Amino acid sequence: MKYKKIQPYRDLETLIHFYWELKGNEAGRQLERVFPDGCAGILINMGNNCLTDNGTFSMEFGKTYVVGAMNSFKDSFIDNDTHLVGVCLKPAAFSNFYSYASQTELNNSTVEFEKFSSFDVDKVRADPFTYFDHFYSERIKSKNIPLQPVINDIHLAKGQISIYELSKRNFTTVRSLERNFKKYVGLTPKEYTNIIRFQNALKVIKRSKRNRSLLDIAFECGYYDHSHLANEIRRNTGFSPSLF
Repeated sequence: MKYKKIQPYRDLETLIHFYWELKGNEAGRQLERVFPDGCAGILINMGNNCLTDNGTFSMEFGKTYVVGAMNSFKDSFIDNDTHLVGVCLKPAAFSNFYSYASQTELNNSTVEFEKFSSFDVDKVRADPFTYFDHFYSERIKSKNIPLQPVINDIHLAKGQISIYELSKRNFTTVRSLERNFKKYVGLTPKEYTNIIRFQNALKVIKRSKRNRSLLDIAFECGYYDHSHLANEIRRNTGFSPSLF
């Protein structure tokens, strides 16, 4: 399969991670596994029907879908005629562009968008990434992401921070933090910190030398022991740490 990422227009960089395009090839059906990262996304199917959500949901040609934040991995099945184009939003940035129910309702799900919120098939076909720049530039409700200071604290700590400490630093209550994370991110703050800690551990594993022990990496990344880290990697990716 062919996959590419494009950065958005600079005025959108605080709200959008990147645009992306995925195309199948002659190799036949392939499995594309996505790991949780705390982000929601929007995509349009420009090819034949494509199975996602571990084979339980079919995306149809010309339709636009929102993909909620995940707390586990997700598989899609990429055929030679698959063609998907999409947008990866920053965590909690969905409400900066769209009016929708609480993000927790989209958790781990792919949902078809209403017609008035959908992408224009012809404009996507002509020049998808320039179209996305115009589309989202015209839709911005606010440039301030809800929960951004809290999210910054989580990333600076690489996920190694308690929810109580987060609430204290940001002058709020644990209950309020829980409620707002479910509303704007679609995950609990604990789920989100666990994802960021897992993502950091994955980076450390990939750049570490072969002779470095998993126990050493586990301690560095805030896990109790190597079994704790191994279990988290399996839960988030479906793979054992040795495959990374």
